[in-house]
Amino acid sequence: MNAPLDAPLDSDVFRMPLDAFDVSDPKLYQDDIYYPYFARLRREDPVHYCRQSLYGPYWSVTKYKDIMQVEINHQVYSSDAAISILDPPKGLERQSFIAMDPPKHDEQRMVVSPAVAPNNLANMEGLIRERTGRILDSLPRGETFDWVDRVSIELTTMMLATLFDYPWDDRRQLTYWSDVVIADVRSPESPVHSEEEKFAELTRMAEALGKLFNERAQLPPKFDLLSMLAHSNTTRNLPFREFMGNLSLLIVGGNDTTRNSMTGGLMALNEHPKEYQKLRDDPSLIPGMVSEIIRWVAPVIHMRRTAKEDAELGGKQIKKGDKVVMWYVSGNRDPEAIDDPDNFIIDRPRPRQHLSFGFGIHRCVGNRLAELQLRILWEEIMQRYPVIEAIGPAKRTYSNFIHGIKSLSVRIPG
Repeated sequence: MNAPLDAPLDSDVFRMPLDAFDVSDPKLYQDDIYYPYFARLRREDPVHYCRQSLYGPYWSVTKYKDIMQVEINHQVYSSDAAISILDPPKGLERQSFIAMDPPKHDEQRMVVSPAVAPNNLANMEGLIRERTGRILDSLPRGETFDWVDRVSIELTTMMLATLFDYPWDDRRQLTYWSDVVIADVRSPESPVHSEEEKFAELTRMAEALGKLFNERAQLPPKFDLLSMLAHSNTTRNLPFREFMGNLSLLIVGGNDTTRNSMTGGLMALNEHPKEYQKLRDDPSLIPGMVSEIIRWVAPVIHMRRTAKEDAELGGKQIKKGDKVVMWYVSGNRDPEAIDDPDNFIIDRPRPRQHLSFGFGIHRCVGNRLAELQLRILWEEIMQRYPVIEAIGPAKRTYSNFIHGIKSLSVRIPG
C-alpha cells in the first residue's frame, strides 16, 4: 500500500537528522517505505548532499523544478560518466547512447527512433491488440495466479521479440537478460552475484544478438532494431562494449517501464476502489489513466548526472565531478508541480505532466510505445473483466534504479 508522502511530523523519519539521510538504500524501495524521506527532503532540503553511502557521496535532487533544471542543462550535467548512482565497475564499462552527451548521443538515438515512430506504432497496434486479447482470454477464472508472469512479462517479452525480430520460442531469454542488466548483485535474489558474472552474461547476450546483427547486415534493411543498427553508418561498426551497452539499454527500455507499469496500474486500482469504479463507469478515461499509472508507479526510480563544472542548483553549490541524482519518484509527488500528487486520480487534468520518462534530450525514446501497450491492455481488460482482485502484497525488486515488481498474486472472480 502506498504510504502518504507528506507523513506526520512525529514519524521516525522526521526525527532523524538530515545528514543521516541516504535515500540510495535499495531496501527503501523493495519495502516501499521511501515516501516520508522524500517528503521531508522536498520540504526542508530539496537539493541534499549525502556525504557517505555505498555509492560514495552524491546530491539528491527531489523537487520537480530542480529535476527539470538538471534534465535540460546537459552542458553542465553530463550523462557521459554514468546514468545510475552506481559507478561503472572499473574494467567492465559498457557505454550506451543514454550514457552519452551530444553529438554522439543524438546520432545513435536517431538510428533506433524509427522503430517507435508514430507510423510504425500505428502498424503494430493490431498485432499488440491481438496478442493482448489472447493472453487475457487464457487467464483462469476463480483461482489465484501471478499477474507479473502471466501478463506483464509475457506481453512485454512478446513486444521485445518483435522489436528485435528475435527467435520467438527463445523470447524469455530477452527477459532474463533484462533482469541481469538491472540486477543489484548484492541481492540474494539477483540472477548474477558479482559484476564480473554480470559482464560475462551480457557478453553472451551481445554475442548471441551479434550473430543476428551480422545476418541482418547481409539482408535488405527492415524495421527491427538489429537491422536498423546494422544498416546505419553510425552504429554498424560499434566497439563491442558499446554494442553491448546499447543492446542492454534497448532491452531494458523496451521491457521494464512497461512491464512494471502493467502490474503497478492494477495495484493502484485495487488500492483506490473509487477510481476502479470510475474506470468501469467510463472506460474512455483509459488514455489519461495510463499516464497517471506511469506517474504513480515511477518505473525508473532515479537518473544520475555528473557535474562538468561548478554550478548552483536550488541554492546549493555543486562542484565539478559531483554526482547529481534526480529522484523521479520524488519529483512525481511534488505538490508544487502536481496537484494532489499523493492521490491516484485517473481523470487527472494534464496527466502527462510527470517525470517518469525523463525530459529533454534523454526523454525515453519508446514512451509512446509504452503508452500504447498500456492503453490496449486496459481497453482489452475492461471488455472482459470488470474486476481483477490483487491478493496480498506484491513482491518487489531490490533496486534503487528500477521500480521492479517480481510477482503479484491476483484472482479474476469466476
